[in-house]
Order: sequence, then C-alpha cells, then structure tokens
Amino acid sequence: MDQETLMNLLKAVKSGSSSVDEAYETLKELPYKDLGYAKIDNHRELRVGFPEIVYCAGKTPEQVRGIVEYMLQKDCSILGTRASKEVYEAVQNVYEAVEYNETARTITIRKNNIKLTESYIAVVSAGTSDLPVVEEAAVTAEVFGNRVERIVDVGVAGIHRLFNKLDIIRGAKVVIVVAGMEGALASVVGGLVDKPVIAVPTSVGYGANFGGLSALLCMLNSCSSGVSVVNIDNGFGAGYLASMINKL
Repeated sequence: MDQETLMNLLKAVKSGSSSVDEAYETLKELPYKDLGYAKIDNHRELRVGFPEIVYCAGKTPEQVRGIVEYMLQKDCSILGTRASKEVYEAVQNVYEAVEYNETARTITIRKNNIKLTESYIAVVSAGTSDLPVVEEAAVTAEVFGNRVERIVDVGVAGIHRLFNKLDIIRGAKVVIVVAGMEGALASVVGGLVDKPVIAVPTSVGYGANFGGLSALLCMLNSCSSGVSVVNIDNGFGAGYLASMINKL
C-alpha cells in the first residue's frame, strides 16, 4: 500500500462512502502477510517510498510464484532480482505480462503507468562483461520511475571512449559507475563530474581480482571526492540509491 491509496481510503471513511468495517478489511494485513515461508512487508512503501523487492536467488520457483501471487492482489508493481529462467516461467504462469531481462536476471510486473523523471541517472560501465550488473542497476532505477541513460564499454583501457560521452554523463543528476578488474573507472569519472558517483565493483577479472575484491578496495580508496561504493555486483543497491538521490 502506498501513501495515495491510504489517504484515499481514509477520505472514503470520512465521507461515508466506505464503512469502518470495509476499511478494516483493507488494512488488517497492512504490517505484513505471513505466507509461512515468507513475510511480505505491506508497510514498506509507506515507510520508505518504495515497495518490497523480491530477491529470487535461494528461493524455489514455487516460492517466488506464491509471493508474486499475493503481491498482485495489492495491485502493485513488482521487481524480482537474481531471477532464473525457471523463476520467470513460474511467475509467467500466474501473470502472463511479466517481463524478463535475461542479462539483468530481473522479472518486472508494471501495474501502473509510471511517469519517468525529467532528470536522469547515467549508468556507466567499464566493459561489456559488466553488463549484467549495469542492467540490474538500470532496470531497478527504471521500475522506480527514473529516466536512465546507459553508457557502456568506456573503461580506462580506451579512455577516449569515455570522453566522447562526457556531455551525457555530466548531464545526469547522479552517476552509477560499474567496473571490474581494478575498478579505476569510478575514480576517473569522479574527477570529471560535479554529481554524486555510486561505484559498483564487479566480480569480472582474473585471479588476482579475487572475485571483485580488488575493484572494491580500489573504489573504497578512491582519491576522487564524491564517490560512494556499494557491494560487489550489487547493481540493485546502486539503482535503488541513485533513485533516492534523483528524486530528492
């Protein structure tokens, strides 16, 4: 339930067009719904402005389908992250219009027409191998109603590619930089823009990359001001935070 829905319900009770008993039936599951294997947070959008997101990894397709079936009753848009093809097919059985982004591993159900922001988020990647994390960040931001510009494969090994896109990057309200290997791109971008930079280290790289740890440490030790860092491969976290900044 979002703020607008709750306010409309309270106004209906006040005007007499809805009874107290009808309002109670609507509100009785407001804190959360216990499905046995999951507790759906129906209050989250009222608290933080965004509905609960379904993290699909580690859940069975049947569990995700059950969660989605319940959430559909509330007529809200749904984002599922780290979703396999099997999860997508299970959800498609209950809602045919579900969208699956195979690169991002996301499932999305858009129940309302979302008006996108005038300002936009730039998602910048060092290499093509970083695209799964790029897409997870971009899809997350888009589901939350943000305009997104993707600038891919502009890493420091061919930095002239980055310079050709600087006007787009500088025009963003917030910039997400996704990079593996040594993760140097975040520092470079941080030194070229006057906007917040959210750095996302990825697990892309050879053995000494330690599954993204070297990129993470490089980004944490950036000498560029205005660079913050999320966890390795956490495109969702970057997209969520960027959305909050873009809507301030």
